[in-house]
Amino acid sequence: MKKNKDSRITVKNLKTKLFFILFAVFFVIASGFPAIYFSMPHKEYVDELYAVFAVTSFLVVASGIAIAVIFTIYNKFINQPVEALSDAARKVAKGDFSIRLKPCRKDGKKDTLAVLFDDFNTMVAELQSVEMLKTDFVSNVSHELKTPLSVIQTYSTMLQSEDLSDAERKDYSAKISEATKRMTELVTNILQLSRLENQKITASKKPYVLSEQLCRCTLNFEQVLDEKEIELETNFDESIVLNSDEQLLDIVFNNLLSNALKFTDNGGTVRITSKQENGCAVISVADNGCGMTESQMKHIFEKFYQADTSHATKGNGLGLALTKRIINLLESSIEVKSEAGKGSLFTVKIKLD
Repeated sequence: MKKNKDSRITVKNLKTKLFFILFAVFFVIASGFPAIYFSMPHKEYVDELYAVFAVTSFLVVASGIAIAVIFTIYNKFINQPVEALSDAARKVAKGDFSIRLKPCRKDGKKDTLAVLFDDFNTMVAELQSVEMLKTDFVSNVSHELKTPLSVIQTYSTMLQSEDLSDAERKDYSAKISEATKRMTELVTNILQLSRLENQKITASKKPYVLSEQLCRCTLNFEQVLDEKEIELETNFDESIVLNSDEQLLDIVFNNLLSNALKFTDNGGTVRITSKQENGCAVISVADNGCGMTESQMKHIFEKFYQADTSHATKGNGLGLALTKRIINLLESSIEVKSEAGKGSLFTVKIKLD
């Protein structure tokens, strides 16, 4: 089957021309022996003349065979793999991320081209993964936006009725306000994630007292604590001074506290602590809520993943994904321990400069 020629290729490979060029060079060199011989005074020796012609013929034939072997090896081990790579690259450029290059060698060893093929396959696999994530991301964003928009549309229509009581109007307005708040949080988180993933946010580090930050973050959830009658236990090391980005870490601690309160039943307990350990500030947020299974914990830092779908209306599945990106940006770490029905423990470790 004849391959389609790439319109960008305006000149043929030199292998055919080069074959004849090399052959001509070898032929000229080899045939130069008789010319040299005839210019010498002892050219009357006929036996020697035949010997020179024999040697010349042998050199010409040997040169042709050698060049043919060289080009066969070149075509098999260099030209064909390069053409395969070029063909695969064109398919990837057109959006086909399923293409994979097979190894050229049969002995399992790796030369430069084999390593190049491996790198190409890895690159395409990463591109395929990114494409799938992008498609999934757009799908999830559309779904997450559709829900609050539907709520806003429904209750806005109902508010136009003249037969509503003041209590109903107040209730419908509150539901619209809650839906718009959810949309605002979703869009804000998406923008923050996008900026982090595209490296448009850089850490702005400065020294500050960690305990003051944690106290401020807990005060943000005072209303939720009162409504659910959750007991908040705190134990802060007031001597810890972080040299980090306070605004970004506000997002981290607010998300961890928000999750802990969301998944803790009424009358439950949430505990947040800070301490110094092995040159790091260690911040822990624990709850005695519904907890997670091993399979659920593997996905909690993925976008839009919500382990407990019964709480889906209270979040958008971006909080922990955003938290993880910030932790990576600040070159810190986050760990999670959890057991279904017994609560969860998130631990953040930040190096102390």
